[in-house]
Amino acid sequence: MSKLPDKPAILEWITANPTLTSKRDIAKAFGIKGAARIDLKRMLKELEAEGHLQKRSKTYRDPDQLPPVSVLQVRAPNSDGDLYARPLEWHGEGAQPIILVVTRTSDPALGEGDRILARLTVVHGEDHNYEARLIRQIGATQRKVVGIFRKGTEGGRIMPIDKGSDKEWIVAADATDGAKDGELVEAEQAGPKGRFGLPRARIVMRLGDPTEPRAVSLIAIHQHGIPDDFPADVLAEADAIEPADLSGRTDLRDMHLVTIDPVDARDRDDAVYAEADDDPKNPGGHILWVAIADVAHYVRSGSKLDREARKRGNSSYFPDRVVPMLPDRLSGDLCSLHENVPRACVAVRIVLDAQGNKRSHQFVRGLMRSSASLNYREVQAAMDGEPSDRTEPLIHNVIRPLYAAYAALRSARERRQPLDLDLPERKIVLDDNGKVSSVNFTERLDAHRLIEECMVLANVAAAETLIAKQTPQLFRVHEEPPVDKLESLRETASSAGLMLAKGQVLQTRHLNKLLHDAAGTDDAELINLSTLRSMTQAYYSPKNFGHFGLALTNYAHFTSPIRRYSDLIVHRGLVSAHGWGDDGLSPIDLETLEDTSKHISDTERRSMMAERDTTDRYLAAFLSDRIGAEFTGKISGIAKFGVFVRLDETRADGLVPISTLGNEYFNFDHDAGTLRGADSGRIISLGLKARVRLVEAAPITGGIAFELIELEDDEMEVSRGGRQRNGFGRGKRKSGPNPRRKATKAKAKSAKTKRKVTRQRKS
Repeated sequence: MSKLPDKPAILEWITANPTLTSKRDIAKAFGIKGAARIDLKRMLKELEAEGHLQKRSKTYRDPDQLPPVSVLQVRAPNSDGDLYARPLEWHGEGAQPIILVVTRTSDPALGEGDRILARLTVVHGEDHNYEARLIRQIGATQRKVVGIFRKGTEGGRIMPIDKGSDKEWIVAADATDGAKDGELVEAEQAGPKGRFGLPRARIVMRLGDPTEPRAVSLIAIHQHGIPDDFPADVLAEADAIEPADLSGRTDLRDMHLVTIDPVDARDRDDAVYAEADDDPKNPGGHILWVAIADVAHYVRSGSKLDREARKRGNSSYFPDRVVPMLPDRLSGDLCSLHENVPRACVAVRIVLDAQGNKRSHQFVRGLMRSSASLNYREVQAAMDGEPSDRTEPLIHNVIRPLYAAYAALRSARERRQPLDLDLPERKIVLDDNGKVSSVNFTERLDAHRLIEECMVLANVAAAETLIAKQTPQLFRVHEEPPVDKLESLRETASSAGLMLAKGQVLQTRHLNKLLHDAAGTDDAELINLSTLRSMTQAYYSPKNFGHFGLALTNYAHFTSPIRRYSDLIVHRGLVSAHGWGDDGLSPIDLETLEDTSKHISDTERRSMMAERDTTDRYLAAFLSDRIGAEFTGKISGIAKFGVFVRLDETRADGLVPISTLGNEYFNFDHDAGTLRGADSGRIISLGLKARVRLVEAAPITGGIAFELIELEDDEMEVSRGGRQRNGFGRGKRKSGPNPRRKATKAKAKSAKTKRKVTRQRKS
């Protein structure tokens, strides 16, 4: 008998597919066949009796009338704060009816985009045809705010912690949840606007003292709506899972697979092994194994674990904590490839030739045992001749063969020419009390690059296998840069005396040449940053548009199913494609593939923003006791309200407000991305060297403000209000053209002359 879904799963399907809600559609979506259809019919009748569903048939209602219980989508509040909604299913011939949502004080706050199940009443209002009363929310997108509560005589107000947000929220006396003055709180919108046009809020969670160091990541988690607590039923489902055995698997336990991760790794989902290929037809070749935790075995489609993992989309990483996609029973235990412990895996055997080209590959579902849990630094030290007691026994049979395979892969990479940006990775280091002790930059080792190349190759193999077997999958897509951003990059390169050629199909090797030409110059960081900003954002899609940045035609994420839902879908695709079991892609996976790709692309961006905001707050806290200190940096961003400066020491970004910038009025040129002095003609552009004074560092918001005291070795007088006349203040230069502009023009002219001479010599 087919396994029946539970009632929440059926309601979620009906919500997501309002036009496919017949019993036949639902049975097809969940793969329900035979006698199980009788149980499905019984379950649907129970949902109808409970008021969750209303049977819809033309026999029982006028097609131009909405049923008394309908699924609606809430629209944005109007100027009076009233909420309206639209029906998700309307088959009438006339205009779609207008529905006023009538809320009760006990109802949760509703916002634009929320889906609700509501009971409708026909009315004859001037501006609406129905009134709706909430039965329950479905996939709520409530308007929420995280801020500091300020107690008042009749409740209080919430001061949002968002940078640039000065709108307060009014909290009624009966909606404070006992919050204390100065406490960090999370609140949701509670009805229409109150006095002075400010929104009303109801406090739903007290988050404690905002000055506590560990509140930093907590703020971002709640501010961006990242789920950080697992429901009890999800935890119970995870706790009930037993480890996988050898049944139906290839035994890989005697293979010396090892994991290589950061020293502070929170999960280990990939292992590698390499050896020389003894096939005489492949002289100098290599056999590379990449084994990945078999999460699909434990997280079945449609289960509570699966629905929660899809909801989260990915794990989110912060300096002091991780918000995992899966409960610790899986992410830290059953699916983590711990040393000397049998673990279920999906592994790929890849045959490489001496030049690093992939000759063939084959996937297996196996049971492995990691020989060692290593970190990047100790592996690199072993390869450099300084092995530890742990790595000494692995030098000859494990580490050196891996580096030999990497040397071949590196050769193939150099021919492929993926985008080769040089932007150091920043690492926030916390002490035992959760305070920032230092801001470091991660050293890039060959051990890092080894693992990256192995993972890229495994991802390519997964994509190619699913394409060959015509199995649906989620591709990792990175499209080429748009024309306008490329033109902006060309202008930036030209200002630095460099060139990005026109009139050809852009390839990553063209960008790499630009990056190579800039390497070692004062403009290196500017060119790397500008190249990065010209890129489109990668996303997930069931359609394959290639990966521009990696210079690959077929690419899918396969190697991190513990922390990315996309990889779990790819694993299920491999299970289905190879016929390994009943835990592959389900009908509902296939039906919702497009929606899943959009959803997890959004959750990925959500995590990136939360992680970035957390870093900003930690950096502001780190700098907060250095107010008045001077720092060197470079102009990293330009807007009509000021310029952003990135410090050399910590790479923290701060704003120099335009009102404090120099002794004249500056005009913003949006197309060129510059500010031009009205009197002096001075141009402020990306990449200029700056010296700034720190005037503000707010840990709660992450805001950092500077005064610009020197630009390209020219002193700038800080404006204290009002328009001023001189262009350079009390500096070394009072008037005349910007020496940077003169040097740039001379540099560009020299480069142009050099190119002309080179062409003449070649001819």
